[in-house]
Amino acid sequence: MVLNRINITGRIVTSLILIFLVSCKVEKDASLRNKEVTDLVYPLLDTENSRWFFFSSASRPFGMVNLNPDTEIKGDWGGGYKYTTDTVKGFSHVHEWQMSGLSVMPVTITKGNSENIFSDFYSKFSHESEKIFPGYHSLLLDRYQIKAELTSTKRVGFHKYTFSDSAQKAILFNLNTILGPCENTNGTLEKNNDYELSGSLVLSTNFRRPKPLKVYFKIKFNQPLTSIKRNEATGNYLVSFGKAEEKILMKAGISYTSVENAENNLKQELPHWDFDKVVSDSKAEWDNLLGRIEVEGGTEKDQRRFYTDLWHALQGRKMINDANGAYPDNSGEKFRIGQLPLDSNGKPKFNHYNSDAFWGAQWTINTLWGLVYPEIMDEFVHSLMQYYNDSGMIPRGPSGGNDTYVMTGASATPFIVSAIQKGLVKENLEEIYTALKKNHMINGIMGKAGYEHNTDIGGGLKYYLEKGYVPYPLPDGDFGSHQDGASQTLEYAYQDWTLAQLAKKLYHDEDYNYFINRSKNYQNVFDKTTGWMRPKDAKGKWRENYDPYQYENGFIESNGAQSTWFVPHDIDGLAELMGGKEKAVEKLNKQFETAKDLKYTSGNSHDAELHPEFSRIPINFGNQPSMQTSNIFSLLGRPDLTQYWTRDVVKETFSGLSPATGYNGDEDQGLMGSLNVLLKIGLFQMNGGTDKEAEYQIGSPIFTKVSIQLNPKYYQGKNFIIEAHNNSAENIYIKEIKYNNTPVENFSIPHSAVTNGGKLILEMSNKAKK
Repeated sequence: MVLNRINITGRIVTSLILIFLVSCKVEKDASLRNKEVTDLVYPLLDTENSRWFFFSSASRPFGMVNLNPDTEIKGDWGGGYKYTTDTVKGFSHVHEWQMSGLSVMPVTITKGNSENIFSDFYSKFSHESEKIFPGYHSLLLDRYQIKAELTSTKRVGFHKYTFSDSAQKAILFNLNTILGPCENTNGTLEKNNDYELSGSLVLSTNFRRPKPLKVYFKIKFNQPLTSIKRNEATGNYLVSFGKAEEKILMKAGISYTSVENAENNLKQELPHWDFDKVVSDSKAEWDNLLGRIEVEGGTEKDQRRFYTDLWHALQGRKMINDANGAYPDNSGEKFRIGQLPLDSNGKPKFNHYNSDAFWGAQWTINTLWGLVYPEIMDEFVHSLMQYYNDSGMIPRGPSGGNDTYVMTGASATPFIVSAIQKGLVKENLEEIYTALKKNHMINGIMGKAGYEHNTDIGGGLKYYLEKGYVPYPLPDGDFGSHQDGASQTLEYAYQDWTLAQLAKKLYHDEDYNYFINRSKNYQNVFDKTTGWMRPKDAKGKWRENYDPYQYENGFIESNGAQSTWFVPHDIDGLAELMGGKEKAVEKLNKQFETAKDLKYTSGNSHDAELHPEFSRIPINFGNQPSMQTSNIFSLLGRPDLTQYWTRDVVKETFSGLSPATGYNGDEDQGLMGSLNVLLKIGLFQMNGGTDKEAEYQIGSPIFTKVSIQLNPKYYQGKNFIIEAHNNSAENIYIKEIKYNNTPVENFSIPHSAVTNGGKLILEMSNKAKK
């Protein structure tokens, strides 16, 4: 009797504990859901491994202004906001691919610093005083005891500086300096009246952007300035306000076309002085975009990291046109101001963009933007075609109105074809096809190696067309970066296949057959005797003493083991070369088992890829060439291995939430953030969504529920929902799949089904289903 009472009591206690734990979990999940998603973003992620355009706090999505503190001002890599540097060297407005500009610094003037303030104005700060969320950044400048707060609209930076009452208040305009990838020169500042200034500066050239670019700006203050002093030694300006009121507000509108357009940008976007309203509006804009994907389940850390990844996927690649549609065109012999087409309200029909390469976009923004942000993908296609209309060529990495020819190949082709196949772009398809085809032929962009501005030899295209591969080394000599023939061959073959899909759609049958045949050229650099992709010289001789683990040994930012799997358009054909799917699975599985020891990356930064040990890793998720590999297993008939390895990559490589870690490689303006989002929701497109059906491969999501809000302008459905029943850190395998109560085979689902809306139900298990 006593024993029974104890058992009953024990069961009651156990039940109460379970109820308590469940209620805590429900309360925790509810608290996460009730938070605005911007509150979950961790902006400091990976900021120890800084890059000039990597961090952009007080900015709007894709905004021209990217305002934040600079703690390192010299150098593209390691420049901008770097967490480990405790000194603010200015607040600058442009953190962009090969561009920078308009650095300012609030200061106080004393007898001790009045003479040398132009050369000695940096200030220490503490991270403890910082507050950062998308669209806002504040910190305390210890040296001056000034609280600096930053926010922005698309084209206007908004500053709020709180000084001590008795301070002699001033703002230094550091217009002639080095910022990130380029030097700022010829800076001028002119007083228009007691409340307004205007000016400009020139972004000097570098080997990536060989033409100068002018940045114009219009400045407005809420308080009258008392004087402007120009320093002859630096050419910089000190704007003084005397003992003005405690808070000084400053608005800075920028433009790449004229001061007048900078002023118009300011008038159109920020006619008032309500700083808090701009912060709130910016936060709401970010919330709207980030909130299109709602996740439930997982840990709070999982959710915070997820929305940080999504934030990164949307903060790269900035607009360069003014509010009225004027934009800089630097593609011709002389600089000109272009004009975007306007709608009936006088607004630009689309925005024009700077962009780092689309190299690797087939596995990242192609899929994420195409599903969740189709309007953004649509705009970018129109922007790329605007470049074609101006220059006669679709670019692969435009900066300041002209192509930088970053990386290799015709990387924009899969991006544009994916947009067309998904029905996002429906007009002028013949014109687009003509433009894309031009890039794949002699005198097109495929002929140019990285940063090859004045020739088109380094791409080795003539050899690719004559011999079916790009030789390594190129016998003609060095003309650009990344002249790695085996990788170029693989890249061109895939891009040719994507262009063939568009040719087929438009009934260009002869072109379809031509480009399909070219897409098989990857076979010409596969050496069956070794089982690896292997470089050949111009005479057709395999590279001697070939080591597939030697970095950049004929391969771009990778080694032969990593790049052997770069055949996203024909995994079946690749497996056949390897002796069948089972042998291919065995080979790739061994590569993952080896890579696991180094957490699937070549160190924790892009620079570390050159490390003798890290560079020999057989799979590297820290750079684009092999970040698709865990999803290859599904196409080889082993989705269980895709589920296992992808979940382990996410856990070991992409779950960190600190300044010291994050992407463990080359984030490249949102590509790695996009990849992370896709791996974590369990959707992937091996060929970049460029086939007729644009299918998604279904992976193992880390959340119990993912709800994607579909854009009604582009898609019929309202929401696409993924529910992973019994999901956990152990239950990583998919036992059964249903979509709208219909069984799903082959672990794939077409784009059309997804965008019609519905619910994908995954029954999860801790046992693999082969």
